[in-house]
Amino acid sequence: MPVRLVLADDEPLLRRGLRVLLEAGGAVEVVAEASDGAELLDVTRRFSPDVALVDVQMPRMDGLAALRAMLAWTSPPAVAVLTTFDLDDYVATALDLGAQGFLLKDAEPDALERAVLDLAAGGAVLDPRIAARLLPKLRLAGRFRTRPPVTGLSAREQQVLELLAAGNPNSAIAASLGLTEATVKSYVSTVLTKLGVENRVQAALVAHRVPLW
Repeated sequence: MPVRLVLADDEPLLRRGLRVLLEAGGAVEVVAEASDGAELLDVTRRFSPDVALVDVQMPRMDGLAALRAMLAWTSPPAVAVLTTFDLDDYVATALDLGAQGFLLKDAEPDALERAVLDLAAGGAVLDPRIAARLLPKLRLAGRFRTRPPVTGLSAREQQVLELLAAGNPNSAIAASLGLTEATVKSYVSTVLTKLGVENRVQAALVAHRVPLW
């Protein structure tokens, strides 16, 4: 079954282009589109997608307000924020809210498709260009303080964290370590608890010794 996706952006031409690109390989199906945050919440409730790609600057209700509401649901979809280079503050806020992916609108089509598939499989996606640009600014602003190397994890938990930090979904981690996906899911839950973080993106950043809330 293809991954069910909702696209939210106030530019119809961009939505159409993304839809064509993402559906070309047959692994992704765009089940609904939204032009603002309120419409995004509505179609997400109606269609129950696996993943939502969300622009941050939209009329009526912006992407961050929609993200805040959506991630408070019992079973929200995996949410990735679509952004541009001049919206660093939005990315930082989305990170705090718990977004699982951060993608640039000019990403290569293959990279976007892989990101959607990884998000649907439980992975986390952070475009390296966003990390390179944003994280030094956050450190300078005092928002994040440098964190010492991660301690308190077992050897297996450390392996899971390293693979998670590389953006691997549970299925890939399971294959790499010779474990079942259920076992990996349990390890991931334990790692998040021990690190004191809420999601895989935050865990990946901790693994790279970046944030400490």
